[in-house]
Amino acid sequence: MRSLICSTFAFFLCIINCSAQAAAEFRGVWIATLENIDWPPRGATTNAQKAEFIRQLDMHQRNGMNAVIVQVRPAADAFYPSPFEPWSQWLTGKQGRAPSPYYDPLQFMIEEAHKRGMEFHAWLNPYRADFHIGSTSIAPTHITRRHPEWFLSYGGKKYFDPSNKLAREFVVNVVKDIVKNYEVDAIHMDDYFYPYRIAGKLWPDAVSYKKSGTLLSKDDWRRSNVDSIILRLSGAIKEVKAWVKFGISPFSVWRNQDKDERGSDTQAGQTNYDDLYADILLWLEKGWIDYVAPQLYLEIGHPKIAYEKMLDWWSRNSYGRHVYIGHGIYRVNERNQAWKDPNELPDQIKLLRQYPNVHGSIYFSSKSFNRNPNGWNDSLQNNYYREPATIPVMDWLPKRP
Repeated sequence: MRSLICSTFAFFLCIINCSAQAAAEFRGVWIATLENIDWPPRGATTNAQKAEFIRQLDMHQRNGMNAVIVQVRPAADAFYPSPFEPWSQWLTGKQGRAPSPYYDPLQFMIEEAHKRGMEFHAWLNPYRADFHIGSTSIAPTHITRRHPEWFLSYGGKKYFDPSNKLAREFVVNVVKDIVKNYEVDAIHMDDYFYPYRIAGKLWPDAVSYKKSGTLLSKDDWRRSNVDSIILRLSGAIKEVKAWVKFGISPFSVWRNQDKDERGSDTQAGQTNYDDLYADILLWLEKGWIDYVAPQLYLEIGHPKIAYEKMLDWWSRNSYGRHVYIGHGIYRVNERNQAWKDPNELPDQIKLLRQYPNVHGSIYFSSKSFNRNPNGWNDSLQNNYYREPATIPVMDWLPKRP
């Protein structure tokens, strides 16, 4: 009987500890602007854009969030007045057209986030330049028109050639401009480095590879190209404002264990290292990035890429940097039964709180919260995020003056 009582006590103690709220915990939401996924509403006026952004921030504040990660450069365009790139078509309906009545959306969004005690992470896609060749609005001043030799076409889209040094420097200058002129808390980049492979289609960089004269294999050369821009961006951000963070949100799997003993117990069809040429572990080990937000968008117990296995793997491979887990709550709208279960998200939060090397969560994406899916807004407000949390401190960075 005594053994049973002890076991029961331990069980409930585990439940309490797993759901216990940390005083410092990153709680973020991705707000995607590509194709108006989350914001702004298509065709909305300036006032309507502002009102909708405020509505979303207020919703996230009620849910206990303390950060927003907002896409301000989806395709070599801008949600702010940029000396390098035209206004985004997803802001005004036509690339290069300024908002009217005029305002600076980035400045507005930063101010509104900071009013609510939220960090603002400026989310940029590094290489995508034309999202739909032939149908996307492309301004005469767009970089694909001014320097067509910098770009490669693949799968109906145009991308910067990652091996082109001038193109890399252009992206660095775009980032430096944002950090210099805006009070962003971080620069954030997602998982689109070299594009995901398309069956039967080769990435068209044979000419670039031959011109490079490198002795590296093509795969190592590609990884070196991505390493170069990450290192350059890291240095440039800290050179302008040393306290601004640099984060990457990679695809969930670095490498499968059958390819590398350091890899995860997974069966991913594509991986960061082998297909996107993004060596995230190197960037963490070298301290080039301040946080990683792996997109663990699959459910607990998934047969090939299980949430709990990836959570454990990333917690063991953080190299002292912060880890924020990306949750795929958008999947509640799919047929997958796992995401119809109201316990899926709470169970994911409880699991990650067992790992001291994991510092919080980011949710994809903002609009998924609009209808309180599975009652998760209520769960966050009344339980998991009931108490406010501060942003975890990065001891290696100086404080903002």
